[in-house]
Amino acid sequence: MTKFTEDVLEIIKMIPPGKVMTYGQIAAYANNSRGARQVSRILHSMSLKYKLPWHRVINSKGTISLTGEAGFIQGAMLAEEGIIVLNKKIDLKKHQYKLM
Repeated sequence: MTKFTEDVLEIIKMIPPGKVMTYGQIAAYANNSRGARQVSRILHSMSLKYKLPWHRVINSKGTISLTGEAGFIQGAMLAEEGIIVLNKKIDLKKHQYKLM
């Protein structure tokens, strides 16, 4: 496992309930500002194994990228944590988590 992957896993695990982070934000914190797609692949392939709160990761526009049932499930999981989701959009000013 690469250092980037290890860092991404740790960052995602730190996102508290009621907060979200973007793919690009996670990549930047893991020292690869151009690694947003890698973050997406890590989430897709490792969420179950590492019990990641995958639903707390959204795109840079503050919207849920997943389509269909997966997107509906993500929105419902965020709503259960008190995040208002309107048309798949989340208010980043209110809900974005920052490490420092």
